[in-house]
Order: sequence, then C-alpha cells, then structure tokens
Amino acid sequence: MKHVALLYLASILAGFALVNLPAISFLSGLFPFFHIVGALAVLVFSLALLYQGLKALFSK
Repeated sequence: MKHVALLYLASILAGFALVNLPAISFLSGLFPFFHIVGALAVLVFSLALLYQGLKALFSK
C-alpha cells in the first residue's frame, strides 16, 4: 500500500513537470498537449491519492 501511495506522488510530480515544461522550439507545437496531459495527471492521481487515504482512514 505504501508503494502505491509513493507511485501516485511521483505521478503527481510528473504531471506538475509537464505543466511547467518550458516551451522549447521543436516542442512548441506539442505544448498545449503536454499542458492538458499534465493537468489531467495531477487531477487524476491527486483524486486517487485522496481516495486511498480516505479508504485507509475509514477502514479502521
């Protein structure tokens, strides 16, 4: 269970990295795609982490 939470945290950080990716010249066309994918990754894995935390809290 601890490994899953760490994986979710790493995924959230990767999403933030995609959102804050600098616009490099050869990747400038893909910048909106990276921004959307990064925002979705942060949202999805944050919700999954909250769900796992609430499930662990109320299971006892």
